[in-house]
Amino acid sequence: MNYTDFDQLPLLLTVKQLADVLGISLHTAYDLVRSDHIKSKRVGTQYRIPKESLKKYLGT
Repeated sequence: MNYTDFDQLPLLLTVKQLADVLGISLHTAYDLVRSDHIKSKRVGTQYRIPKESLKKYLGT
């Protein structure tokens, strides 16, 4: 899905959605999450990124 506004993002993003939103590779998105540059939550074996963490990372 193409997001045109921050408000359209889901409350929790997958790493794939994060990569799409930032226009980066999936590998780089995982690096940002694993290095704790972008705060995330583990749900089982998957990461979920609160959109507020993305907002904080972007400094907006």
